[in-house]
Amino acid sequence: MSQLRTVSEAICFDGRQITYEHDSAACDCTMRFAAFLPPAAARHPVPALYWLSGLTCTEENFSTKAGAQRCAAALGIALIVPDTSPRGVGLPGEDDLMEVGSGAGFYLNATEAPWNKHYQMYDYVADELVAVVNAELPVDPNAKSISGHSMGGHGAITIGLKNPAAYRAISAFAPIASTLKSAWANTALRAYLGPDLETWRPYDAAWLVEHRPSQHTLMVDQGLADPFLEQLRTDDLKAACEASGQPLQLRFRKGYDHGYYFVSSFIEQHLNFHAAALRSE
Repeated sequence: MSQLRTVSEAICFDGRQITYEHDSAACDCTMRFAAFLPPAAARHPVPALYWLSGLTCTEENFSTKAGAQRCAAALGIALIVPDTSPRGVGLPGEDDLMEVGSGAGFYLNATEAPWNKHYQMYDYVADELVAVVNAELPVDPNAKSISGHSMGGHGAITIGLKNPAAYRAISAFAPIASTLKSAWANTALRAYLGPDLETWRPYDAAWLVEHRPSQHTLMVDQGLADPFLEQLRTDDLKAACEASGQPLQLRFRKGYDHGYYFVSSFIEQHLNFHAAALRSE
């Protein structure tokens, strides 16, 4: 019996744009994700790009705003877009702050009550969601990559670096590069992980790059008109890559801000970057 329940479906560039929900063991609640299946998926399994969205987003933001389906259809790549957190699980304060609770899972495994019962987003994205997608959808289980935006860029880099054999490529748009130094992330990590900074380090992209560099080249785009540069700490990521020898393609984009106009302007370059890696053995 299928684990997935279809919430909505539409034809898009001759592929299928679908929203699914399923019962998550990792998060102990119902979780949603969006999937774009290119036309090629009707004939054979296709590679998959997992996209992790930013603060306040759901599984819909990337699918409706990034304009990625046209290029993904041509390249024959599935797009898998999870929600950013559990929803409606009845935790006190879950809807009070932008940085903690609904829409702010930070792609980590919470250890502090009350969040630890449901906020296991690292296990959900890295393990459970992949297992469900591999079992239920026409994707190649041996060909996946990961990308994301802002909080999701942090998630893509940290999950990718911790699982280098699992992903063919890693990229990010305006990632939160140092959760240890970002006030946004500090609020979340203190709530989810407690006050011990040592427990935060495995979820800090710059720290991971410096201590666990990957053979993968990281592709990162950052808008120079982004009002959140102080929160994102892009220079910390650059310095960490230089210190560890981590290959990095960092492109600063003059005039671009933090939103989806920025993402949509360069998503095709990222999809082509991932497609080249997904085609390689």
